[in-house]
Amino acid sequence: MSIRRRAPSPGPRLRQRGFTLPEAILAIIVIGVGLAGLLLAFGTVARGSADPVLRKQLLAVAQELMEEITLKPYAPAANAAPAGCARDTYNDITDYNGYSATGFCTVDGVVIAALASTSVVVSVASGTLFGVAAAKSITVTVSSNGESLSLQGWRTDYASP
Repeated sequence: MSIRRRAPSPGPRLRQRGFTLPEAILAIIVIGVGLAGLLLAFGTVARGSADPVLRKQLLAVAQELMEEITLKPYAPAANAAPAGCARDTYNDITDYNGYSATGFCTVDGVVIAALASTSVVVSVASGTLFGVAAAKSITVTVSSNGESLSLQGWRTDYASP
């Protein structure tokens, strides 16, 4: 008994697997455009990443000064003029009206070197807050490197009779 093998039929050929050259080129172009867009987005984020740090620093300076002012008595009292950017002779909130300094310093007038490019302006104005006539609006504006931040607060005369 002999076994015969059949010759392959000339029927349909098996499909070859893989990409054609135009498909490969198109895939490279699509992936390249996608990566370029992704790198552009990362570049934009990296360029603006220092801004939040600067804004937080400005906010910290403004909050510190606002707290210093609001802790002072409401009623005006006589005081001596401060030297330089010192605020150690300020003994009521009205003394801070018109305060302006380039380079932030401590209450005692010690300049903080890291904040040398920071400028501070304070405005204290009388106003009415929800029907309370004995109120003052305090605005602290801090600027540095083209960024500016204003913080507004109110202080009422809650301690006087």
